[in-house]
Amino acid sequence: MKRLSKVDLNATLPKDVALARLTAAQERLLRLRLTLGGQIGDHRLGPPLCVVFEGWDASGKGGSIKRLVEHLDPRHVRVTQFAAPTYDEKRHHFLWRFWPVLPGWGGMTVLDRSWYGRVLVERVEGFASDEQWTRAYDEIAEFERTLTAEGMILVKFWLHISSKEQLRRFNSRAADPLRSWKLTEEDWRNRKKRTQYKEAVEDMLERTDHPAAPWHVIAADDKPTARVNVVEQVCHEVERALGLRG
Repeated sequence: MKRLSKVDLNATLPKDVALARLTAAQERLLRLRLTLGGQIGDHRLGPPLCVVFEGWDASGKGGSIKRLVEHLDPRHVRVTQFAAPTYDEKRHHFLWRFWPVLPGWGGMTVLDRSWYGRVLVERVEGFASDEQWTRAYDEIAEFERTLTAEGMILVKFWLHISSKEQLRRFNSRAADPLRSWKLTEEDWRNRKKRTQYKEAVEDMLERTDHPAAPWHVIAADDKPTARVNVVEQVCHEVERALGLRG
């Protein structure tokens, strides 16, 4: 059975429970972030923290990122969004453009889209040759092993929503003048290729999941529940890296 088919998209938390858990997790993350940054505790810089968000269009990446960093000092965290590479970026190896935004010791970076574009949109849309995207799995895995071997805490999320829920969110955006800018013709084109994208996602999850940086697939049909799971999972990974849990 493929990994996405195992996800229970009907799992939801009662609203009051979700709010309480989110509030607790955000406070927990704030303390961990201050510890990593050397602001509290023994005042030594902790390992860099990089959180990678991938997911279907309209899967709630932006909302999850907002809740993740909501209570963090903006001086201590950087959120970076990646779209299609520029002409100059295409002159380099596809991983080149990501190095400058990676966090150093004591730092934290959140990536809205990432190097996984090579094996997702570039694969499906033909922006990378078969040889390029096929070898990218090993290149990405080695890249991530290099980062984690140097101490980085790398947390990777795929936000998974059903086709039905995605269509509902697309239509909701289209009808809202203040959110319609989020919906593009490209989003509709991608939706028509959902089968091809699903195959690419399954390959990505299988071939780039490794002990140093496993994938966390988040059921995101219910936004509040997804946001809780994201923040709690980041806390868990940081605590594990710091030896605060098994």
